[in-house]
Amino acid sequence: MIVLKLGGSVITEKDRAETLDGDALSRAADAIAAALENDRENFVIVHGGGSFGHHNASEHGVSTTAGTRDANAVLDIHGAMTTLNRFVLSRLLERGVGAVPVHPFSTAHRDGEGRLELPTGQVETMLAEGFVPVLHGDVIAHAGAGATVVSGDELVATLARDLEADRVGLCSTVPGVLDEGDAVIDRIDEFDAVADVLGASDATDVTGGMAGKVRTLLELEAKASIFGLESLESFLEGAAPGTTID
Repeated sequence: MIVLKLGGSVITEKDRAETLDGDALSRAADAIAAALENDRENFVIVHGGGSFGHHNASEHGVSTTAGTRDANAVLDIHGAMTTLNRFVLSRLLERGVGAVPVHPFSTAHRDGEGRLELPTGQVETMLAEGFVPVLHGDVIAHAGAGATVVSGDELVATLARDLEADRVGLCSTVPGVLDEGDAVIDRIDEFDAVADVLGASDATDVTGGMAGKVRTLLELEAKASIFGLESLESFLEGAAPGTTID
């Protein structure tokens, strides 16, 4: 079982509102299609919001903790994410990947303590029937706060735990987690060791940047990798490119 996240900054032009990076998305879809043709193990894809979700969430002041009870805001954010999701699905389907959507807005919620609740039975059934579920960052109902953002990283963590994933991959715009000299850190096994070099995203991001990704992955039992798009194919072939987090 592999849970793969395609970063929103990879498949969109994150500093330009609702702008797809079609070439990058096509490259990612090519790698995924090739991997599935050669190996039929279970495969779940999650993609980030990039310039679609993050731009709209920022416009409405909504984040993973700051909520809204404005239905129009919810529709703007969710609508932008479903538009991006259709682009991702289209590229995969064109290459013979049996990709189907799972929209967190319709399935997930946060309880009064802010904990994410994401039933995975639907995803498990899809996998058993030969589909490739594709989830995405989204806005979801949040008890006591209206609606807040759920990040792709949170979804990856929940799916990896509940589906007992063997490997987790985060495809990013950088070749891995970088140190002070912009060299890739080969392995991270505790957050404090790299806290000083982890900063926020350099574009509009309401979900925590690289620091949040590392914290989330360190909590998983599955081995995780953060790598650039150029290493996606090697990750899907079984290698551990970029930064390994365990």
